[in-house]
Amino acid sequence: MAQPEPCRWICLREAIANFASGEHPTQSGRHIKPLHWHIACRLVLEGGFHPDDVTPRPPFAVKSTKTGVLLIYDETLGDGSERTLLGGLKTKNVDVVVTRNGIGPVIAVSMKGTLNAFRNLTNRMEEAVGDCTNLHIAYPALVYGFLHILRANEEGDNVESNDVFVLKEGTISENISRYHDVMVRLTGRSDIRDDVSRYEAVALLAAETNQDELGTTSEIYPLPGSPLHFSKFMNTIYTKYDERFVYAAPVLKRKTQRLEWDVKSPAFSSLGPDDYSFRTN
Repeated sequence: MAQPEPCRWICLREAIANFASGEHPTQSGRHIKPLHWHIACRLVLEGGFHPDDVTPRPPFAVKSTKTGVLLIYDETLGDGSERTLLGGLKTKNVDVVVTRNGIGPVIAVSMKGTLNAFRNLTNRMEEAVGDCTNLHIAYPALVYGFLHILRANEEGDNVESNDVFVLKEGTISENISRYHDVMVRLTGRSDIRDDVSRYEAVALLAAETNQDELGTTSEIYPLPGSPLHFSKFMNTIYTKYDERFVYAAPVLKRKTQRLEWDVKSPAFSSLGPDDYSFRTN
């Protein structure tokens, strides 16, 4: 069996362009893997999680010094494996997971990519509910995020009706708007005693398909005020993690608190920020 491609640092624009280009067959997963890597790396860079705790493992090393904790970019340390979690109903391979030693999985992010056939989004809704329920039964405190990226196909001669995201007049197709409204009802789980079928965070990304816009997302949907806007996604995950695993359990704080990287970390000079900020002391 071929080894999975190792996780590497990739900016959000490049990950989105890779997906929207349609160059990679969906069966291989190569169209969405870079987005997995991007989220995994962000959990380290801006989230402050040790790379050893993140699966797939991001390409970074950590070094403690007298002045702080240095983060070092090392592409040889990237690993492309997935983590299998024991759900309440069945095991589940999850795209990105943060696991704390002695505690278990604390953050999970599942990602889906849809290039066309938006009529099948009903199936995605059912899968999303099932996956969320399955993991929250086993891990009630788990901060679970769901990120769905779709191609923002424009209505035209070469696009089938069921593949349309944006209609000619600039409005959103009924398949997409209906899916959005359902997913709004599946986000916002704020407490471990809340409905296990709801995620802590859900986001939709609409990837532009025009060649000169590859790597960008639609500005017309979801709207900035939507609970599913990607700008809210990562911060919601960090906030819920802190509420459950840091503030609610001060005796475990030394083990659960997120790291702050030394501003002189070599990784910061190797990488450019991409719609996020580094977590520094």
